[in-house]
Formats: sequence, structure tokens, C-alpha cells
Amino acid sequence: FMSDTIALYVIDRKGEKQTINAEVGKTLKDVIIREIEMDHFGDCGGCCACATCHVYIKDEWLDKISAKDDDEESMLDQAFDVKHTSRLSCQISLSEDLDGIELELAPE
Repeated sequence: FMSDTIALYVIDRKGEKQTINAEVGKTLKDVIIREIEMDHFGDCGGCCACATCHVYIKDEWLDKISAKDDDEESMLDQAFDVKHTSRLSCQISLSEDLDGIELELAPE
């Protein structure tokens, strides 16, 4: 039995676009850590206690993901290079609605 997968399109920190098949139900952070080789991403393990898993979500996807909670807002307040599309990838759970989502990893 294979769980459902969706496609993610991720621009990594080198500016290269990668296509990732991701399992529905995982967090965006877990999928990125597994698929993209880099240092210092998701350092706190996904408990919203750092901003190392900071990503930029393409505008057209923002209303399809869950809203930021207060914890995420306060961590983003401490992050660098924050934009209106900034999210912490540990706080985004992947669903079938997000098939094809496009995002970019924020600079380290």
C-alpha cells in the first residue's frame, strides 16, 4: 500500500529548481530535509523554535495552506529576509490540495 504523493517544485538555495515527490501527511520541512542536501535547515526538529526552515511560498498557493499561528508569526519576526510569502515549512502539512505547490528556500 503506497500512500498518496504530490509534486513539490522547490527552488533550492543555489537557485536550482527541483521536483520532489512528497508524501501527503508529511510536513514540508520533513520532505525538504529528506530530498535536498544542505546544512542548517529545520535545526529545531520542527517544533517552531527556530526559523531555519523558512521558505517563500508562491503567491497563488498562500490561500491553500493553513494560516500562520502566533508561534510561527513570532519566529518569522526574528527571521531574516522575511517577505509576505514567508512561512516556516515545519508548520505546513502536505495535503492533496497542495499538489504542484511552488516554493523557494529562504537564504541561510
